[in-house]
Amino acid sequence: MQPEQRSQLIKQEAHRLGFDACGMTVATHLDEDARRLESWLQNGFNGKMQYMENHFDLRTDPRKLVPGAKSVITLLLNYYPQQQQSADAPHIAKYAYGTDYHYVIREKLNLLLQYIKETIGDVQGRGFVDSAPVLERSWAVRSGLGWVGKNGNLLTKHSGSFFFIATLITDLELTADAPFSADYCGTCTKCMDACPTDAIVSPAIINGSKCISYLTIELKDALIPDEFNGKMKDWMFGCDICQDVCPWNRFSKPNQEPHFTPIPEVLNLSAAEWEQMSEEQFRKVFKDSPLKRTKWQGIQRNLKTIKNQ
Repeated sequence: MQPEQRSQLIKQEAHRLGFDACGMTVATHLDEDARRLESWLQNGFNGKMQYMENHFDLRTDPRKLVPGAKSVITLLLNYYPQQQQSADAPHIAKYAYGTDYHYVIREKLNLLLQYIKETIGDVQGRGFVDSAPVLERSWAVRSGLGWVGKNGNLLTKHSGSFFFIATLITDLELTADAPFSADYCGTCTKCMDACPTDAIVSPAIINGSKCISYLTIELKDALIPDEFNGKMKDWMFGCDICQDVCPWNRFSKPNQEPHFTPIPEVLNLSAAEWEQMSEEQFRKVFKDSPLKRTKWQGIQRNLKTIKNQ
């Protein structure tokens, strides 16, 4: 079987499994990205996310992550919700409305890899969903799927940016797609202007330690720093401001993934009801939700912060 035929079969199966896009490129060292990542870390933009400093060589060379790797397959999965939150509900990032995407995508990646082995042969590979040292957006651009916007998110002309990026690194030789070389943000700065904490330092450079998503999820301190008082904009978990104002997201369409159906409590609970929720209730309702990442204590901390604005 020739690389081109293999590539076509994999793309067809990826779409059958529900992925919205699939691109491929050669596994190689990311020289330019390595320099950008090093500069980002030196500036302390990772805040207290020490894990971003680990495994630098693995992040910039997939062949060290998967020995013998020849190709990187990048997949996109839309998560834009069918329904929106009630007006009085504390804001939750749209990606966290339903079941934890790690579970959903990991299963799809395993099925895709299983299909490749059954159809093509004894192939070695590993799938990743933002839980390993992989520069997903860089591979997505190299695979022709879109460009990195000023807000640091991968953007596409046909569906905006509300999608997850998954990566499958394999020792299979495939036909590389043409890299995405254009930038369709132009002179627009809506995301930069809208960010209440000035986390977007310059186009596509994000100071993670100022990002509301970092403050409400990654930061484990008992209190959110005083400098962010009045700037949280009712965001209790994550933040979508820079995506919501992006003109390209007018093309976002509701996802077709049943697991991403919003949990009713996410859409409807008021701040007072969230405050009254016990830790036991939280664990029960959100056991398969991304919200468990910040834990009940984190949710209560975030609620107090936005309440005192």
